[in-house]
Amino acid sequence: MLTEQERQAIEEEIARSYDRQAACIGALSILQYGRGWISDEAIADLADLLGMTRDELDGVATFYSLVFRRPMGRHVLKVCDGAVCWMLGGQSLLEHLEQKLGVERGGTTADGRFTLLPICCLGDCDHAPVMMVDDQLVRNLTPEMLDRLIAGEEMPAR
Repeated sequence: MLTEQERQAIEEEIARSYDRQAACIGALSILQYGRGWISDEAIADLADLLGMTRDELDGVATFYSLVFRRPMGRHVLKVCDGAVCWMLGGQSLLEHLEQKLGVERGGTTADGRFTLLPICCLGDCDHAPVMMVDDQLVRNLTPEMLDRLIAGEEMPAR
């Protein structure tokens, strides 16, 4: 069920769009920001509000890799696997995180603290390798920086 606050924010998004269905990506973002992921129930409620079928909205949601259709960790680590990051050690950093966190790519730690995701180019190649921690870009990564991040020494507030 959509909260009144979510419904109001989505209605504002609809008002900025040329029609109700055109607001679907913004509406999904609103829900995900507050909930952390988009459940089947949220798809159903949002589809009704937007005048879409559940399958239509689910098709949009599953097309975009940053719309999460399952629960995620409290912190989402999005490691760039673009060509420049890869050439500058991004692959070994991703493997380092897999080992330290005890999860494979796409996995969430047992304590629910981290979800590890490779992601296509983040567009900050001059500071490669890079990653996003939640909504914050972290540049010029080293294994030591990653260790401090996952230890909570440099984790952005959320």
